Amino acid sequence: MKKHVLLILVIAFGLLSVATMLPLSQASDWRNKRSKDLDTPVVFQAAGPTVESIQSSVDEFRAALGDPNNANAPGPLATGRREINWDGGGPPVDNTTAPVTPFNVFLNTRGGQFTTPGLGLSQAPPSGGPEGGLEGLFNNPTYGDTFSAFSPLRLFTPVGSNITEARFFIPGTNGDTPAAVSGFGAVFTDVDEPDGDGPRKRHRDHDRGSTLIEYFGVDGKRIFSSFVPASPGDGTLSFFGILFDDARIARVRITTGDVPPGPDDDRRDIVVMDDFIYGEPQQVLMK
Repeated sequence: MKKHVLLILVIAFGLLSVATMLPLSQASDWRNKRSKDLDTPVVFQAAGPTVESIQSSVDEFRAALGDPNNANAPGPLATGRREINWDGGGPPVDNTTAPVTPFNVFLNTRGGQFTTPGLGLSQAPPSGGPEGGLEGLFNNPTYGDTFSAFSPLRLFTPVGSNITEARFFIPGTNGDTPAAVSGFGAVFTDVDEPDGDGPRKRHRDHDRGSTLIEYFGVDGKRIFSSFVPASPGDGTLSFFGILFDDARIARVRITTGDVPPGPDDDRRDIVVMDDFIYGEPQQVLMK
């Protein structure tokens, strides 16, 4: 009996690994073959020292979500995706925004609302700009070298916390119409653990890595979770995203790093975020 259980676990793990590693065309074929298993998403992930290290995985995820990028078009729309790069609508800007929660800048235009149990959420470059970027925001002169942007210039981070939550709404309804999405992915910078040298003092169900992303359904139950892949070293980039066959993700919780960013984080894995990419929000039909 134990041998049978072990065999089943090995097969299940192997299937998820295949979904993670296959090129887009093969991953799409795998998803079609597995379409009856609605609890199994297709996983896209990558990590490395440069933008090029993760670019193909990000592009594959975009293609899997579908074209076009609907930008600020009001919904409901049947197809496409939404993206947030935190860089402004015109030439990239280098100002640092004051922490705020809920962060509703993209609530009406792209159907995304972001919150944190901390002081708020901010957009900032690693350094520079009128306010000094993340270096000035957290009074930490090392952050200009620690973090890098996937889409220049600004990154996104909670202040006073390392937790960010995302909820979805139909764009154009100003948060009045709850929605769910088929997939959600995010870019991260400086994910060092589990491969880095950060402390291992946590005793949680996710203490094998510093950065965790959790997905929740309309009923509030967690439907998937995973650690974000690590690439030790300053300024590295990571990407993680999943895609279901239908719109079922109503909320996402992201834990970035061991502790919140701050002036004194020696030997801690501090992580901040860049682009958010997600499926076109679809209206939640309440039963």
